[in-house]
Amino acid sequence: MGQFGFSLVGAVFLLALFVPNVVWSRTAKPAGYDAGGEDRVLRIAERAGQVLTTTTSLIFTDTNLRHWSPWSWWLVAATAAMALYELSWARYFRSRQSLNDFYRSLLGVPIPLAVLPVAAFLLLGIYGLLLPLIAAAAVLGVGHIGIHLQHRRALHP
Repeated sequence: MGQFGFSLVGAVFLLALFVPNVVWSRTAKPAGYDAGGEDRVLRIAERAGQVLTTTTSLIFTDTNLRHWSPWSWWLVAATAAMALYELSWARYFRSRQSLNDFYRSLLGVPIPLAVLPVAAFLLLGIYGLLLPLIAAAAVLGVGHIGIHLQHRRALHP
């Protein structure tokens, strides 16, 4: 189930997630972005996934650093996914900040600003053997990736 306590690794992952999102929401939303037509079920799944992922990332020590073992590669993979997510944001912030820039693939990953953070938290959950975090990331993925796919399809019908 998991060992209760504070996860520094979870907090770092959440900071990496939240900082660019706050910048985007305050200064860099693309012209024409409208969240009004989002599917209600996907929005509920996204919000529930956000709350659950945030909570489970912070309250279990199982995701903190440990002695190196082959299992540590899961943390390396999670960190790589989060690093690619940051790279996606850097590319977006340097662009014209259009809707096409926002949904553009990165290194073959479609809608990387939706897929990569979900993958990072899913991999972090695997690293920590935390079923609650894995489940939370899955719920987040259904909602977040689903919404972004809906927006991208509206751009390119």
